[in-house]
Amino acid sequence: MPSNAILEQKQKIVADLAEQIKTSASGVVVNYQGITVDKDTALRKALREADVKYVVMKNTLTGRACEMCGYGDMKQYLNGMTAIAISQNDPVAPAKILKEYADKIESFKILAGYVDGGIIDANGVEQLASIPSKEVLIAKFLGSIKSPVYKLAYALQAVADKNGEGEAPAEEASAQDTAETAADTAAAE
Repeated sequence: MPSNAILEQKQKIVADLAEQIKTSASGVVVNYQGITVDKDTALRKALREADVKYVVMKNTLTGRACEMCGYGDMKQYLNGMTAIAISQNDPVAPAKILKEYADKIESFKILAGYVDGGIIDANGVEQLASIPSKEVLIAKFLGSIKSPVYKLAYALQAVADKNGEGEAPAEEASAQDTAETAADTAAAE
């Protein structure tokens, strides 16, 4: 029977992980069996740069943390050598990075994930990974808004240029009429 100190330590670990999961935008569970140290280091670096926390913990502790957050069904995916990647801000980042590594490393498998309060399977995680990043979506949106505005501006400029060409001879003619009238007035005096 484990001592009270060990039980308290494990309860704190589970509570901390549960808090991270509760406050996160998304998370992905993977089976990392067969990954080399070099590739694991590169994976962890990529996750860190994207502000994603990557946690390797006993499956029972991860399962308890998931249960505390309402993701009890995730326990079915916690078999073997598993890790969880948790993102506090970007719901797509963990899925994108882990899918990239799963495509490169045959033994590295995406098992499941969660986003928006629901659990998704491996196919759902791959679909999530195919969504462009927030910055790309914003750029596409702004581009789609900007395009009609530019077209309108070009059309208005074309109308203004057309009207401007039509007025130029009229202005010249009116200037000539004024000069002729002034000359006629001066001659008449």
